[in-house]
Amino acid sequence: MPEQNTGLESERDDEQSALLLVVPAAEAAVGEHRARLDRSARDGVPAHFTVLYPFVPPGQIRDADLSALAGLFAGVPSFDFILDRIDWFGEQVVWLGPGDSEPFRALTVRTLQAFPDYPPYGGQYADADVIPHLTIGHDADLDVLRAAADCVREHLPIGGTATEVTLMAGPKPGTPATPPGTWRRIAAFPLAERRRARIVAASG
Repeated sequence: MPEQNTGLESERDDEQSALLLVVPAAEAAVGEHRARLDRSARDGVPAHFTVLYPFVPPGQIRDADLSALAGLFAGVPSFDFILDRIDWFGEQVVWLGPGDSEPFRALTVRTLQAFPDYPPYGGQYADADVIPHLTIGHDADLDVLRAAADCVREHLPIGGTATEVTLMAGPKPGTPATPPGTWRRIAAFPLAERRRARIVAASG
């Protein structure tokens, strides 16, 4: 069963949830910049790739949903990845990307097939246009974003392993008068352990 907190009751009607692939290996490179330039970092969301957001509102998440997610992700092998490039969405968002984005896309596709009422980013983009990315910063002075990108570039490449998908919840990022650190971890769903080939020594 997934690790989870004592309940999913929400004190606010405007809370959202998200399924995230958290990337601790990137924190040393992006943490300082996200703290200044990414609203979700202020709200307590760690460096991550988004699997599905917004997901089921916290007050509507049921045990059956948690069980479905646990089974869903238990069927996906864990995978290694390398973050080796910096890219942009226009001049508003600078982000860190993997050399191979397919495993990240596959997680989103698999989750969307199971929960079709919750398209990525509320359906703002066609599924094929959703690009796996780890946000460094957004909606700041262009020179500031460029400087952050240059600093992060010095840390590349960054290697990591995807071993679980995390369900988090909290007020919509950037909501006025929201105290820092309001997003909380609801559950973590392990990916399947990879089968390692057994090497048998040849005799003779």
